[in-house]
Order: sequence, then C-alpha cells, then structure tokens
Amino acid sequence: MRDLGVGFSYLLKGQRWVARHGKQYGFGLLPGLITLVLYTAALVALALWGEDLVSWSTPFADDWSSPWQGLFRGFLTAVLFALGLLLAVLTFTAVTLLMGQPFYENLSEKVDRDVSPDGTAPESQLPLWRELWISARDSLRIVVRALVWGVLLFALGFLPVVGQTVVPVLGFFVTGFFLTEELAAVALQRRGVELRDRLALLRSRKTLVWGFGTPLGLAFLVPFVAVFLMPGAVAGATLLARDLRGEEITDGAARESEEIADGAARESEEPHRAQNATR
Repeated sequence: MRDLGVGFSYLLKGQRWVARHGKQYGFGLLPGLITLVLYTAALVALALWGEDLVSWSTPFADDWSSPWQGLFRGFLTAVLFALGLLLAVLTFTAVTLLMGQPFYENLSEKVDRDVSPDGTAPESQLPLWRELWISARDSLRIVVRALVWGVLLFALGFLPVVGQTVVPVLGFFVTGFFLTEELAAVALQRRGVELRDRLALLRSRKTLVWGFGTPLGLAFLVPFVAVFLMPGAVAGATLLARDLRGEEITDGAARESEEIADGAARESEEPHRAQNATR
C-alpha cells in the first residue's frame, strides 16, 4: 500500500517541477492543445453525423415499423458515440505524446538532469525518425491492448450490480496502468528499454503504477484537464521511471538553491580578491 502513496507523490512532484520551470511547461502544452482540437472536431462530427452513419450501415432496418426502427438506431448511435469517446480517452495520451515527441523528450531529459546526483541524463543514440517510429509502433500495441480491455469491460458492464460497481473501478485501474506506461515510455525508451521489458517493469510494481496513473486517469475525464496536466505528468513519469530502474533521485530544487547560493558567494568574494590583489 505504501507504493500507492509513492506513485501519487510522483504525480504531484511532476506538477511542481513544471510549475518551477515555466518555459518547459509552456512548450509542453502545445501538443496537447493541438490534439484536443483534432479530437474535439472528430467527436463533434460523430455527434452530428453519427445517426446518418448508423442509418447507412443498417439498411435492413429501413422497413421496420415505428418505434422499433428509431429505438434500434438510436441505441446504435449512442453506442457508437460512447465507443468514440472511449477510444478518444484511451488514445489521447498516445497521440499527444507522439505529436509532441521532441517536446516531451526534451522535458524528460531536463527532469533527469535536474534530479540526477551528477546532473547527467541518459540520452538516446537513435535519430529522431527512428524514435518516432518506435514510439508510434509501441503506442499502437498499447492502444490495441487497451481496446481489448475496454471492449471486455464494456461487455461486463451489462452484468447486474457487478457491471455498475466493480467494473467501473477495474476500468479506472486498467486505464491508469496503460496511461502510466505511455507516459513512462518517454523516459524508458530513451534508456533503450523495449516495450515487453517496460510492461514487465510496470507489472512488478503495480501499486506504484496505480498510485500514479489512476488519479491521473480520473483527472483526464474532466474536459481540458489532460492538456494542462500533461507536461507535469511526463515529468512525474520520469521520476517514476527512475524509481522503477533503481536510479537515485535527488531534490533538484535544493540543488538549484545551493548552486545559486554558491554563485552568489563567489560573486561576493571577487571584489575582495581584486582588492587584495591591488595591495
């Protein structure tokens, strides 16, 4: 149970890190904003023309009498929009990370440098096109896994009592796991960790992953929140990745304060040195 709190603390620490680094936060917002506009346009189009699509795909119901035709097609339209919304939630992070790969790579690397005891960060030796290809391929694999779980949970949702109580809770934990994988992949891919090894690493500390990803998944259900939390989520996932890999994490803010204090001390000593030299 301790890992649940640790995972949640990384989520908060990630948000605090980007709050201290406003420039990185600003750049990190751009991919999310672009993805949000695209997804909103797609969902609006689905809401406007979903009924026409259902009518076109069910010609066998054209001769059905009222009210059965309307009920049947209305139900299918609602299911179609619900599946579209579910797909949007499951893929939003993957698409945003793919579109913002250079931004989030840079952000994650800066977090690594900030919290590393020696101020260094693992660097990918792959060209950008290769990183994008690996990210897209792995994201597609994760989305397929998430969709399988989504369809299964959707079907279980029709069970009496269990479908309205246990299944939604399981859904949030599943979403939290895959959401964490997508976010932590930014840091782990830079370390050369393949998808299969990443999944094994996350499964070895599931409560840590749930503590980070489940509350984030709940927050992402609120419109626009995902856009503003994404940069901090990437920063927090970098800290989580360091924990999973057993890498030391130092207080970057404290080290920055020490460096500033050391710099101020050196500046104050320079006039005295110059005065002593003239003597």
